[in-house]
Order: sequence, then C-alpha cells, then structure tokens
Amino acid sequence: MATATVARRDLKVKDQTFLWEGVDRNNKPMRGELRAVSETVATTNLRRQGIRVTKIKRQSFRGGRSIGDKEITFFTRQLATMLKAGVPLLQSFDIIARGHSNARFSRLMMDLKNKVETGSSLSQAFREHPKQFDALYCNLVQAGETAGMLDAILDRLATYKEKILAIKSKIKSALFYPISVIVVAIVVTWVIMIFVIPAFKSVFSSFGANLPWLTQVVIDISDFFVKWWWAMFIAIVAAFVGIRLTIKRSESVRFMVHRLSLKLPIIGGILEKATIARWTRTLQTMFAAGVPLVESLDAVGGASGNMVYIAATNAMAAQNLFPPMVLQMTQIGEESGSLDNMLGKIADFYEREVDDAVAALSSLLEPIIIVFLGVVVGGLVVAMYLPIFKLGAVI
Repeated sequence: MATATVARRDLKVKDQTFLWEGVDRNNKPMRGELRAVSETVATTNLRRQGIRVTKIKRQSFRGGRSIGDKEITFFTRQLATMLKAGVPLLQSFDIIARGHSNARFSRLMMDLKNKVETGSSLSQAFREHPKQFDALYCNLVQAGETAGMLDAILDRLATYKEKILAIKSKIKSALFYPISVIVVAIVVTWVIMIFVIPAFKSVFSSFGANLPWLTQVVIDISDFFVKWWWAMFIAIVAAFVGIRLTIKRSESVRFMVHRLSLKLPIIGGILEKATIARWTRTLQTMFAAGVPLVESLDAVGGASGNMVYIAATNAMAAQNLFPPMVLQMTQIGEESGSLDNMLGKIADFYEREVDDAVAALSSLLEPIIIVFLGVVVGGLVVAMYLPIFKLGAVI
C-alpha cells in the first residue's frame, strides 16, 4: 500500500497553459494566462485571487513545422534585445512563444521556460534540445551566465548566427540556379523521349527509307526509355536515397565527399572560402566570449561543416588547408594578444571573397547553361527533323 502511495507521489503531472478572461471584485475586466494541471485547478486559483472567470481555454501548441536555423537565429536576436531592455527571462519566453506562428517553436519556448522555472540554468535548458541548440551555442550561453553578461553574449551569438546564415544562403543561391536548370532539362528530356519521339517514329516508319544515324540513335534511346522508364526511375530514387544514407552513416564516406567537394572546379573554391569564413568566425566568437581556446577548438571544427577541416582543426600549420594569410594573421593575433580581433578580420575578408565568388559564378554559369540546354534539347530537335529535311531534298 505504501509502495503504491509513493509511486503516485513520484508521478509528475505536466502543467498546461490557460488563457483566461474575467472580472475582479470591482467588476473591472481582466485577462491573462495561467499555468495549472487542469482547467478546474486554474479556475480555482483565479477564484482565490478574487477573480470571477468568464472565459478560459487551454493554449494549444499542437502541430507546426520543423524548427530551422533561421528561427533559432531570430529567437537569439529577440532574446538578446529583450534582456538588454530589462525584460525578465521568463517573461521573454512568454512573449516570444505567443508572438510566433509556429506551434512547435512555441512549445519549445514553453518547455525552456518550464525548465528554467524549475531551477535549471539557461544553458542546461538549451542542452535538452541538441537539434536546435548545438554544443557551441550552449557553451557560449554558459560562458555568458558564468560571467554575468548573458545579454552581451546572446547579442554576439545572434550576430554570429546571422553571418553564418548569410554565408549558407549565398552558397545555396549559387547552387540553386544550375541545379534547378539541370533538373528541368532532365525532366524535359525524359518527356520528349517517352512521349514525343515515339510519335515521330510512327511517322518515319511510313517513309520506307533509311533514317540518318543520329535520328536512329535517338529513336533507339527512346525505345529504351519507353520500355524501362519505371526501372530507371526506381534506380535513380534508390541511388539518391542510398547515397544520402551512406554519407550520413559512414564517417569515412562523408570525409571523402567533403574532400572531393573542395576540389570541384569553380564551386570548390567557394566552398573552401565559406568554410574558412565559418571556421574563423566561430573561433572568434567563442574566444571573445571567454571560452578557453581548447574548448573552443572542440566546437569550432564541427561548426565549419566540413569533415576535412574538423580533422585539421587541432593542427592548423600541420595541414595545407589553411592559406598562408590565415596562418600568419592568426600567429600575429596570438603574439599581440588580440586573437579574437584578428580572427574577425580574417572572417570578414573571406566573407567578402565568398560574395565576389558567388557573383562571378552566376555570371559564368549563364552562358554554360544556355550552351548545355542548346546541345541537349537542340540536338533532339535536329535529330527528329533530319529525316524530314532529307525527304524534302529527295522530292
């Protein structure tokens, strides 16, 4: 019997948030929110405060889309601004949760608030959600709490995440255009092969003459597409899924892919500059926040986003990945005691390099893509019209 009683006491009932409206003893309208285990308990608590409840409902945070880097970056900026303005931490979580349209994000804010309310530090609360807050984020927040300058650290962290997000956005924009054009070209070619060319084939069969070799090759390829399109589709999907899973699960394969990506013509140089910019920006942010250099290096490698640079983080000079300028400026910063300032200048330089490289890439890819589409689509059109030109010449 005693065991059952203890078990019931150990059972934790999760509080819920209720939005209420009512009037006080002077019939003055009031509204607000209250956390309680049930609607009955919430109403009872309000009644004890002299408030007659006229309307009450539980605040629902069901559903919602996944939480991305952009939302975490905006949250960091909001929290830093509110703390600098003197808004209490728990109230800041309430304001951010109510003002966000994503229910999943609002649930995250309320969960963080609950953990802080029950005695956890802010960094400990963040560590409970590693998908949204990585080790670098948590270490910086912990450093801010220890030094008593949480608002300043959050402001620095928000600036850091905004710059990293800008770099990622530029890389994605540089790759989106050529990839989208290639995908459209593949889809158009697929449609032509399966639907258009068979119609031409039935017309050519009535000519009773030998077809040009280019036309015959295209028709043979079309026959293969018509017969095996389903197998090709399955093979492409399976290859795509298989490659993604292999890269995700195998560290050696991921390392090889990251190394090869740095050696790609044109794009490899942009990826290298972006990685160095992220690496130096991350180290500058952590070092300036007072995080010890050894602990900083543990998080900096992962923040670079490239396995090759993760492996090279602990021995910069021993690797050929870092340009001489980076090594020399880092050495000057160490000797002069202004390493964080020097790392910031390196990051600024490489971020500008990424901007220039992306602009140059966009200008270079346009004529290449036009030629590519002309060769693929134009070649198919010419191949189909060659027999008609030949027939006209005979007539």
